[in-house]
Amino acid sequence: MSTTEEDTLIENCTAVNVPVYKMYASVMILEFILAVPLNLSVLYLFIFKLKFWKPNSNNIFLFNLVLADLLLLVCLPVNAYNYIQGERYSSEQEVCKTMFFMLFLNRGASIAFLTVIAVDRYFNVVHPGKKNIVLRKSPHISVLIWVILLPLTLPTMLKPGCCNSHGDITDTLREVVFFTQILIPFCVLVYCTIPIVNRLKKQTIGDTTKLRRAVFLVTLVMLVFSFCFLPCTLARIVLLVVRKLNWENAKDIWVQVYDGLIVLSYMDCLIDPYVYCLSSSKFKSLYLSTFCPCLASTVEEPTDTNSVETPGNVKRKSNPMYYNK
Repeated sequence: MSTTEEDTLIENCTAVNVPVYKMYASVMILEFILAVPLNLSVLYLFIFKLKFWKPNSNNIFLFNLVLADLLLLVCLPVNAYNYIQGERYSSEQEVCKTMFFMLFLNRGASIAFLTVIAVDRYFNVVHPGKKNIVLRKSPHISVLIWVILLPLTLPTMLKPGCCNSHGDITDTLREVVFFTQILIPFCVLVYCTIPIVNRLKKQTIGDTTKLRRAVFLVTLVMLVFSFCFLPCTLARIVLLVVRKLNWENAKDIWVQVYDGLIVLSYMDCLIDPYVYCLSSSKFKSLYLSTFCPCLASTVEEPTDTNSVETPGNVKRKSNPMYYNK
């Protein structure tokens, strides 16, 4: 690499507005402090109380979702440290590429498992009489997601520099992976959510309050995904256009906007346990009885922790509201 290219790389790795990036670092540290204990505690319940590997349950999807979020959260202290030092990414190339790999892999896994859970719900609510291949093949699908994501994430390790796009094949692949990880799952979520909501609104049997709550939870999943991931996607598109047109002043602004929205996207790791696990009253009861026994007295405790209703292990053919306990 020439001296000029090295200088350009260092410049692109440097935060233009250090106070703004220190604020981003504070947000990431807060996300890390709040999300890690929550995800660890939920993971503990899936392993030691619910035995997520049991058949005919989408608990394995929920387990992998929490696992992917945890692995993503591990990267936040490193990113926060870089921001505090006035760097967008580490100037150490190996550290930089490792962080890229971890972020792309685990964000992709998290989004993929969100999508699979949505498809599982779609089949059980909209087509309750049909065999749900997603549920029956849940272990295979889980392994397949990780296996597919690994080679798709490799371009982040192959490019020589981390901080700018230079138009080579690895940059192109990285951009393709970034956009497909978000836009395709978003389309799938929309496709699944609309029929589910319409089906729930037509239900005439069951508690009206629970039906409304189910509609709210399904809609909330869509809103959370849109809030966390669509803004950074749109900002990335604008940033690529600005770079293509060589608008230097606008580029500095949109780099800061994009990095800030990426920090916002990490909020998904904090929200997921609430939306997918603790929204279940039975799971919440198990959680409180395990970690906060003094608060559990106000919540009905399940009699058998191995058969606790979570979004994945009630009899869904007879109860299409399986995620609304």
